[in-house]
Amino acid sequence: MLQQTAAAKARSQDAKIDQSAQQFEAILVGTWLKDAEQSFATVPGADSDQDAGGQQMMSLGVQSLATALADSGGIGIGKMVAKAMHAAVERSKAGTGNAGTPHAEIDPSAASTAPSRLISTLHPAPEEKKESASP
Repeated sequence: MLQQTAAAKARSQDAKIDQSAQQFEAILVGTWLKDAEQSFATVPGADSDQDAGGQQMMSLGVQSLATALADSGGIGIGKMVAKAMHAAVERSKAGTGNAGTPHAEIDPSAASTAPSRLISTLHPAPEEKKESASP
């Protein structure tokens, strides 16, 4: 009975990791597609007067395309992230880190916030200019 519960918990954690990695890939591909669309959708010298509704529809289309790409296997980034997270969980269960030293337990339930945290590190908010003091 206890082994069945542990196995069910492990499957649940594996599913969370896989789902989070897939969501991360969808967000990343969506960001790339959005940037590409913005770069190639305008013609130099053309009027860039697009209504807010059109921009919103284009954004939804890009998001749907990115999600569909990730759902169908994506470009492999989600699988690589999931593999690394699974390996980290296994190392955690063994009680060792990369160098064989003990480290804190990894919480797979935190994986659901990992994509947004990673995206925020890839695209940080603009920093205010710091004036350097002259000597």
